Amino acid sequence: MTRITELFTRLKREQRCGMVAYLTAGDPSPEATPGLVAALERGGADLIELGVPFSDPVGDGPVIQQAGDRAIAAGTTLAKVLQMAVEIRKTSEIPLLLFTYLNPALRYGFLRLSRDAKAAGIDGCLLIDVSVEEASEYVKVMREQELDTVFLAAPTSTDERLKLVAEYSSGFVYMVSRTGITGEQSSIADSALPLIERMRAFTDLPLAMGFGVSKPEHVAALAGHVDAVVVGSAIVRQIHEDPAKLEAFVRDLTLPLRDSLKAAIS
Repeated sequence: MTRITELFTRLKREQRCGMVAYLTAGDPSPEATPGLVAALERGGADLIELGVPFSDPVGDGPVIQQAGDRAIAAGTTLAKVLQMAVEIRKTSEIPLLLFTYLNPALRYGFLRLSRDAKAAGIDGCLLIDVSVEEASEYVKVMREQELDTVFLAAPTSTDERLKLVAEYSSGFVYMVSRTGITGEQSSIADSALPLIERMRAFTDLPLAMGFGVSKPEHVAALAGHVDAVVVGSAIVRQIHEDPAKLEAFVRDLTLPLRDSLKAAIS
């Protein structure tokens, strides 16, 4: 049982919705990332997505694209992100999900990545642009190292694809609230709740929803329907806007979001 599975088991027992926090590893520097993770955990995050910066992040909006550019300029690589995980594990047992594009994983090698990720304390991996129809080799290698494989389900996904997502996912399923790229939105898309209902028909795995979730009211609206919410661009933006108070910004953002979760399910 991975830390991710243990987390969702605990959340179910406590009858509460979880908070998944994304940050671009290495932004503003590789050295800053472990401290930011600590701040997120203190603020109430239950699971951390460590985003691997990539030069062609087609699924990300400008906030995360620019964070990736800064991280790459600071010398961040996939290998260095795994080293960040090693540093995080010295003081924390929070679940860590490696969030990356297919190209860096292919260049690193699936077998090598699975072994190094396991050794570094990573609990699972999400390849944002991998085709689930062609993911069997990747899933096999990851599962051999007892790593969770998280896949995306989108409003445009067919029932056939949702079935494959359910088959190949472990830990949880990442629900994309709307079509398009990551980024903060004024409201939750109308497509979000119907997608949750469709996915529930194919799996008993926990469901987490992200893409556009950036405000306490968004969290409150989703908390009764999913097992966790994912906040990304809002955290990344706060990190960049005041580099002198990075950890304080992250803490101030996640605390009210966590409070809204408690209010929504109480």
